[in-house]
Amino acid sequence: MSTATVSLLDVAGYLPETVVPADYFAQYADAEDVTANIMFKSPKFRHHVAPGETPADMAERAVAPLLDRHGRDVLRDIDVLIVHTQLPETGIVGNGGEVAARLGINPEWLIDLHNGGCAAFVHAMKLARQILVSTDAKAALIVTIQNAAGQIFTQEQVRGKPQAAIPGDGAGAGLLVKSDISPILDIETRHLPQFAGEMTVLADPPRKYWEAGPGQMHVGFTESKIAKVLGRGNRIVPEVAHAVCKRLGVASSELDLLVTNQPNRAFLRNWRDALLLPQDRHPDTFDECGNLFGAGIPVNFDRAIDEGRAAPGSLVMFAGFAHAGDFAAAAAVRWGGR
Repeated sequence: MSTATVSLLDVAGYLPETVVPADYFAQYADAEDVTANIMFKSPKFRHHVAPGETPADMAERAVAPLLDRHGRDVLRDIDVLIVHTQLPETGIVGNGGEVAARLGINPEWLIDLHNGGCAAFVHAMKLARQILVSTDAKAALIVTIQNAAGQIFTQEQVRGKPQAAIPGDGAGAGLLVKSDISPILDIETRHLPQFAGEMTVLADPPRKYWEAGPGQMHVGFTESKIAKVLGRGNRIVPEVAHAVCKRLGVASSELDLLVTNQPNRAFLRNWRDALLLPQDRHPDTFDECGNLFGAGIPVNFDRAIDEGRAAPGSLVMFAGFAHAGDFAAAAAVRWGGR
């Protein structure tokens, strides 16, 4: 059994070309659904997938910068591929196999990670690290894909709802290897399964999501549910980040960078306040990209690196929560630079 250190060697992000302003959704706003709730304060812009753009297309485009920097030969060492797709388009099996085929790899470990939501990248980091340290696997590739904004939230019966203007589309990728170049120092994951059933999809007239019918599906938010999600999200993300900091023996204020998912401005402000961090140490792409769900963490970190905000040696904390608060995760990395 190997006890090698595992590093997050590199990350990359992809955003579709189509940029959609908030005005697009404002023109369809349903007066009965208008809300001043902070959960649905719209970003200025978001990106939407192109017609016919598949999860495999998005994965290939997210991985491309990694191959440009490290060479296509890096794919030969990929024994672990973990793919999270917000809206899987291949029924039953998910899109992981299609992504592997597109990349031309045949990994021993091929996992479609259907839970984890907005914290799926950290969830996948933990799974990949465990496989790498306990087997002979050499390297892992993580791909997180958010493709629901331009497909679900632009539907005629959905686009006028306050929730429709929040999501954006994009994909992220991370390369993990056995090395101490950019070591993963610690990871905390917490499942709260009692809340898993609260992220529901509804249609009018009501039906199961897989049944045929005239109503278009949307997320079933109510005022009481929104209040609960806000309360849980504000609490559990700092909790998992503090747990990691405590085990590492560092104060949260000593973090060089906090990289989170981006549900709304209120969460971003409350999280960095709870961790005693200034705004310049918490990358924020919400107004440019909206809520990227599982793709948010790698896309935001990729942007931060490009902007020179993650110097070699930086202590970086990745953190986020999923759905209605049924999962939260945080991971600390001593970033080694590109």
